[in-house]
Amino acid sequence: MLEKILRNKIILCLADGLFINASFFIALVLRFEGNIPGSYLGLYADKAVIITAISLLIYWLMGLYKKLWRYASILELINIVSAITLSVALLFALRPFGLFFPRSIYVIHWSLTLILVGGIRFSIRILNNLASKRAYGFFKNVLIVGAGEAGVLVAKELEKNVEELLAKPVGFIDDDPKKKGNYIHNIPILGGREDIISVITRKKVDEVIIAIPSASRKTVREIVEVCKKVPVKVKILPGVYQLIGGKVSLKKLRDVDIEDLLKREPVNIDLEEIAAYLKGKVVLVTGGGGSIGSEICRQVLSFEPEQLLIMGQGENSVYTIHKELIKQEKVKIIPLIGNVQDRARVEEIFETYKPGVIFHAAAHKHVPLMEENPKEAIKNNVFGTKNVAEAAHRHKAERFVLVSTDKAVNPSSVMGATKRIAEMVIQTLAQTSQTKFCAVRFGNVLGSRGSVVPLFREQIAAGGPVTVTHPDMVRYFMTIQEAAQLVIQAGAFGERGEVFILDMGEPVKIVDLAKDLIRLSGFEP
Repeated sequence: MLEKILRNKIILCLADGLFINASFFIALVLRFEGNIPGSYLGLYADKAVIITAISLLIYWLMGLYKKLWRYASILELINIVSAITLSVALLFALRPFGLFFPRSIYVIHWSLTLILVGGIRFSIRILNNLASKRAYGFFKNVLIVGAGEAGVLVAKELEKNVEELLAKPVGFIDDDPKKKGNYIHNIPILGGREDIISVITRKKVDEVIIAIPSASRKTVREIVEVCKKVPVKVKILPGVYQLIGGKVSLKKLRDVDIEDLLKREPVNIDLEEIAAYLKGKVVLVTGGGGSIGSEICRQVLSFEPEQLLIMGQGENSVYTIHKELIKQEKVKIIPLIGNVQDRARVEEIFETYKPGVIFHAAAHKHVPLMEENPKEAIKNNVFGTKNVAEAAHRHKAERFVLVSTDKAVNPSSVMGATKRIAEMVIQTLAQTSQTKFCAVRFGNVLGSRGSVVPLFREQIAAGGPVTVTHPDMVRYFMTIQEAAQLVIQAGAFGERGEVFILDMGEPVKIVDLAKDLIRLSGFEP
């Protein structure tokens, strides 16, 4: 590999030497209209080696032999112009020292060298793109929705990585009428959202990228609804809050998820002020390997606790979240395998680490499964909660937050009844304890284990059918991120066994949810 790179650099250097001399000789021919005086011809023959050496040295110092020209862009073009300009300027400065050619020779030489030296480098990129197209058959045509900063950066990334992605941007969509008809990086702005269908059809678009990090769910949903009318794949750039450092990268592009189509705006809580109680504390998350528990761990970590204790019964799930979070170096993270039903193990953890804040997310929550196993539901949800809550009380922990469910309201299932009893356990302790106890009730959490969304996805992956109990059935939904935020917020407000509930907006028809998931998976319901 190194030999090939070195060989290519030598070939390019030899080609440059040839082009430098060719352009200088042609400049003489043009200047004197083919009748070159013998004195200038002799001077050129005598100084050709010096002209070539000075030019190649400048090219090398300016990095023209360190570039991968198959990825050449405007920055590389600027580099070429700078190197050639500097080399010709240096040759011109040496006129009093023996390179006394007419001034116009240097101007013509500069122009011809730029065409030849720059041309061969950009030819490498063009030939490489053509070779990729022949090898793989075609490039995907990509339409970018959003001609703002994020959209422009996505376009630049696509062009920069065209060989790997085999995708090229064919245009932008933007609702600003002033932008329509203009070009960004030679890519046209083809119209507003109302033009999406016609543009997709006319430009034979294969993929649409929504590059508006600040877009509301309503806006995303409207764009997706339009794109559903034609057979294209839709990807989205995450929201601003998900872009670490505000940097846009193609690695952050993802498929449009069902959460993006939730029929209300996300609940964004300013946790900076209310979560100050976590800073410098030892925080214990039971059920830390679960979908909600792991998200609580992620969000807690950003508030710089002294230690984060991730407790779970399943070693694989605890290992996975620990491996994800251990990459940061600010907070000490300790994975703990243990069952909340094991009173001795719970006591050992409290005695050893003395957690000040406890988020109790460990629970059995599968409603039908708990109907078949009521004893296990009682042992885990009731006695497990009792073990952890009493340990928090005995060790004078500052705060205890129970993750509960809206099924605890007038419970009609074993799972709901056990969670209601768990709430009563912490409410009883709250009357006499120094520890501040509270509970948080969730509705249906999108994407959490045991929720309807993973079930629908499994049915779609198996080829169907997707089963809905009743076409008019509705449910209230929240995202995992919202669930974790509510838990952390409750920890700040809880005092004496309060139960907090998120206002989840409009209910969603289950049949509409199923249809959206089917379409997002590339099928038609």
